Formats: sequence, C-alpha cells, structure tokens
Amino acid sequence: MTAGAGLTGDPGSPAGAGPAAATGTPAAPVPAAAPVAAPGQTRRLLLRGPAGAVGRCRDFTREALADWEWIRPAGAAPEDPEAAEERLAVVEDVLLLVSEVVTNACLHAGGPTELVLRHGPTGLRVEVTDHSTTAPRMRRGQDAAQPGGHGLVVLGRLARSWGWAPAPVGKTVWLEVDPPRPAA
Repeated sequence: MTAGAGLTGDPGSPAGAGPAAATGTPAAPVPAAAPVAAPGQTRRLLLRGPAGAVGRCRDFTREALADWEWIRPAGAAPEDPEAAEERLAVVEDVLLLVSEVVTNACLHAGGPTELVLRHGPTGLRVEVTDHSTTAPRMRRGQDAAQPGGHGLVVLGRLARSWGWAPAPVGKTVWLEVDPPRPAA
C-alpha cells in the first residue's frame, strides 16, 4: 500500500514544532479554555532508538486518547454498556496498532524516530517514521500458529486503512482508525 488521502492536522508543521510537540518529557497542560476533544489536533513524540519505544509510544497515545475523550474521564456520566464496550475496544485496538507499527520499526529499522497522532473529525491517523527506506511487506505463507510476522495482518484487520510513504530520511508507516461512537 502507498500513502493516500487521510486525516489532516497540521501537515505543514515540521517535526517537533508547535505546542503539540513532545520530546518524551511530560506535555504541558492544555489551557482550560481550549476544548481538548476538538478535531484537528496533532501530537508528536520524537524518539531515539528502539529502547523503551513501544511502551513510551503506548503511554503517549493513551494520554492523547484520554485528552481527546476517547477514554472516558473518571467521574463522567455513565454511558450505555454497549457504547462503553465499543469505546474500550476501539482504544485497545489503537494501542495494539501503535504497538505493532512501533515494534516493526524497532525490529526492521533500528527503531522509530517519530510518532505522530492526528486527531481529525473522522478519526485518528497514526504515523510512525523510521530511518529505513524499505517498504513494509506481508510475509506470505506464514504459519498462523507460529509467533511473529503477523503485525501487518493485524493492521489490515483493525485499521480502517494503512500504508506508507517515503519520508525525508526513511519512511513513514501510517494507519487510520474510526473514532468510537459518541456517548449518548
């Protein structure tokens, strides 16, 4: 797959620019006047090497999803059980997808250099950049019962769409996920 149209946040911003940038240190709190769930927000996490990358990216993503209210805040009004179950499933799928793409960058490209989360009106776009120019490819004929080699299959099943695009240095693998349905 190759890059295609998707969500937009601030695609013209250089990596690490603006208030959404992160370097692994805790992000500055969002001012109370800013609606945290507003679509069009972008978060960036700059990374160096594979050590701890998967956990840092999952934590970073979980925090962003909470800020964007994909994860219900403590003390929020109860939602119907079906909506709550769907919301939890979507969040768990996003965290699994982030883990898979970051793990692939660690195993096949020396680790990711950047994680970008773009929260748009139609969902979430996740982008993981690494230094390798090699396109991701599914392994053919892999025994489904054997561990390893299934990450792109998981991407194909859980993401609305996914692909990759050349980056200035290396490539960016991206995926898109629909948002959980709004609470009633």
